[in-house]
Amino acid sequence: MKRFTRSFSMLALAAGAALTFSACKKDKQEEPNTVVNAVVNNGYSTLATLVTNAGLIDTLNGTGPFTVFAPQNSAFTGVTAPTGAALRNLLQYHVIRGTVGGSVLTAQQAIALSNGNLVRLATMNGDSVFVRASSSAGVFINGVQVVQPDLSANNGVVHGINRILMPPVGNIVQTAQATPGFDSLVKAVVRVSTGATGADNILEVLSTTNGLTVFAPTNAAFQALFANAAFPFRNIDAIPVGTLRTVLRHHVVNARAFSNDLRNGNLAMANGSNAVVAGVGGAAITISGSGTVFNNGAAGIALTNIMARNGVLHVIDRVIIP
Repeated sequence: MKRFTRSFSMLALAAGAALTFSACKKDKQEEPNTVVNAVVNNGYSTLATLVTNAGLIDTLNGTGPFTVFAPQNSAFTGVTAPTGAALRNLLQYHVIRGTVGGSVLTAQQAIALSNGNLVRLATMNGDSVFVRASSSAGVFINGVQVVQPDLSANNGVVHGINRILMPPVGNIVQTAQATPGFDSLVKAVVRVSTGATGADNILEVLSTTNGLTVFAPTNAAFQALFANAAFPFRNIDAIPVGTLRTVLRHHVVNARAFSNDLRNGNLAMANGSNAVVAGVGGAAITISGSGTVFNNGAAGIALTNIMARNGVLHVIDRVIIP
């Protein structure tokens, strides 16, 4: 009798365990496949943690539809994530809420919408991102390529990208002022603009004109220029205003050009002459001036696609001379 009772008890436990497993399996199967689940289930664990920390889980589990541009874990390497409102702003900049052209923004929809042209789309934080897509090149968001498209969810879609999208902090001048390492560039822009009007007021142009690209030399780039004995001036204040204005305009393109828009060859600059882009498709892209009077060599593009509300900046390691 004792042996029977023990056997019955073991059967009951086994049945109970089976029922529990079956119930858990059923619950898991019935769990809604939201964009949050798509992020978690496809290995974007750093992003998932930040979404949790920012208190956005309930929002992104909501009706949507949402298009999420999800940075891979490697994109966060060496990056100190913000907290609080700044974190929410950063994450919401990676999300489009609602349909685009009547549909959720799949890769195919992005290609149909863009057709190779730059398309501006509003994000959840109130700013904008720019999409350029074609069947041959793929999908780019602010110049960053979508590397894992169309992770589907029942309330939207997730696209994997390999870089964090940084929301703009202001116009081009405000962005340069807020970014460490551009004091010399800002000083040069202020100097040529003081007392100037119209197109000569480069400070006003870079602050108010929409759709510009600036190749922005760092402080170190200016220091290297002034240390070059072949260059006739030792500091910004010594350069004649007209000359300095021409040099600065040689770093500006009158169009919004992300890194994926660059092509090898001549690039028309705002001063009326061409710079030369090389290395596109390789490990390093460079840009150089014609340097008919003084050749400062080719500048390496150290960092691309810094967003401003009226354009984009690319960081370069030399001042390019027309």
